Amino acid sequence: MQTEPIIDSNLWQSGETKVSPAAAFWRFSPADNPQLRVGVLLDGLQIPRFFCKVLEDIRASNFVHLEMLIFQVPPTPPKREASNRIARRARRLADKKLRRRLLYDAYTRLDERTKHSDDPLNLIDCSELLAGVDSIEVRPLGENFIHRFPDDVIEKIRAKNLDVLLRFGFNILRGDILKTARYGVWSYHHGDNDYYRGGPAHFWEIYEKSPLSGVILQVLTEELDAGLVLCKSLFATEPTLYVSRNRYPAYWGSADFVIRKLNELHQFGWTYLQENAVVPQPYRGKRRIYRTPTNWEMVRWLGPALIKKIIRYPLRREIVQHWRIGLRTARQNPLWKTGNLEGFRWLSSARGHFWADPFLLVHGGRRWMFFENYSYAQRRAVISCAEISEAGTVNPPTNCLSAEGHHFSYPYVFQSGSDLYMVPESSDSKSVDLYRCEDFPNKWMFVRSLLKGRFVDSTVWQSKGLWWLMTTSAELDARAGSLLLFFAESLTGVWGLHRSSPISNDIRSNRGAGRVFLAEDDRLIRPSQSCCPIYGYSFSLNEITELCPERYSERVFRTVKPEFWKDLCGVHTYNIAGDVEVIDGATMTPRSQV
Repeated sequence: MQTEPIIDSNLWQSGETKVSPAAAFWRFSPADNPQLRVGVLLDGLQIPRFFCKVLEDIRASNFVHLEMLIFQVPPTPPKREASNRIARRARRLADKKLRRRLLYDAYTRLDERTKHSDDPLNLIDCSELLAGVDSIEVRPLGENFIHRFPDDVIEKIRAKNLDVLLRFGFNILRGDILKTARYGVWSYHHGDNDYYRGGPAHFWEIYEKSPLSGVILQVLTEELDAGLVLCKSLFATEPTLYVSRNRYPAYWGSADFVIRKLNELHQFGWTYLQENAVVPQPYRGKRRIYRTPTNWEMVRWLGPALIKKIIRYPLRREIVQHWRIGLRTARQNPLWKTGNLEGFRWLSSARGHFWADPFLLVHGGRRWMFFENYSYAQRRAVISCAEISEAGTVNPPTNCLSAEGHHFSYPYVFQSGSDLYMVPESSDSKSVDLYRCEDFPNKWMFVRSLLKGRFVDSTVWQSKGLWWLMTTSAELDARAGSLLLFFAESLTGVWGLHRSSPISNDIRSNRGAGRVFLAEDDRLIRPSQSCCPIYGYSFSLNEITELCPERYSERVFRTVKPEFWKDLCGVHTYNIAGDVEVIDGATMTPRSQV
């Protein structure tokens, strides 16, 4: 039986326009508090798509009023650009500072040709979005990169009684402008401020081969990068030479920072934001301030990389991450308890397929394994199942869930009362769907959608009289996801967003890696996977130390990496049922050999 999706419409509907709940959960505040008054610092109405998305969230919210726009007038009229290409190049060659970055400028022009059509820095005309908002123009005081505001402008801004001022333009701010809003000037910094201060954003992470690229939202102070960090996300640095490809998940994965923190401010107050701010760490960057790379730095970086590409090009082969399932039985001391990794037997899939995401179920006194069965030829997967014999061997599998044009994975199977359910991953369906077993093990019927939106690795369990749903948002790109927690009074009830969401904004822990299970010592354990440095690199076991509608906390107590097994590059699922344990592991394999 199909029914309407179970979700509070307030979370996903704005006026007559329905919006994706993954982007809109924080557009609605149930608190009966006055609307927050927000101002925005801008360089014009043509603004990056990323900032436009932030302003769309604000305009669609029920608890924020966009009170004021403050536009920058350039301190001095720009010099007239030479009318022909030769003259422009001559001027650049005559300027010593411009000469030092000629190669970087050429690199960025090449990067422009390869960037994604939804690049977060593409300029968008926001005049319609911002129509009707009061605005003023300001010619800032100061030279170079420091901007201060005239006293009369400061008074005009203070008269608006702003709660927050967002910096989406201007340069480095100093002086009274930092104190004009009750809770300060909020600004993005694209880079992990513990390692990267300065810019260009997300370039030096590639250059230095840093495994992580970060983004923070901070409250500005007179001291550079020393303000309160309201939130931080960490993303895997992309294995690329193009900065636009590295910034894509990092920018889009942090687009909800502002609306989320404004929502928390409206519901819970400023003290709550302060208590949940990122704990400051000593700066550990290799340079005090990162700046635009010089010609020599570009040659030293790009030269060897291009030579390797040229050498490898004639020998190139399509390499795939080929997954297999590992199984072991009769373990007296399971992995979660001892960390022992010996004895897993690797199962071979059929030619042209890989097997991954194994889940276990004991039903009718028999042991079953459900898993993703991926076809390289069709470029999608079905859910298959196989019985595990008393001897620990796996019987030939059969397909139990498939649909034309859909890719299924992560078959989260569980029991509730006398019914068996499955919540498989199918992000292309743009929903988290619940299926009930009608004829075990091969017939599963769609019941309803629990959430609407693109999500991956959804995990459902029952504890303390409530149902819990943990899932990772995958809007635009799963690499940009954050781990969200919901709860409901019943499996088919209304799912409310937990106030601790997102549980993780760290690519090393923000995806599920198996069933949340109650261990023999009464610990509730959540497996999580790390996608750094590559997708599905490792998994960790986390003890859930606090779980209630108001609070959630966990701690990592064990991490399993692929280096234990020869040739493995990833291991990203763990499940246990009775005396059977399963994992999966990947090897980098030529496509022609799978």
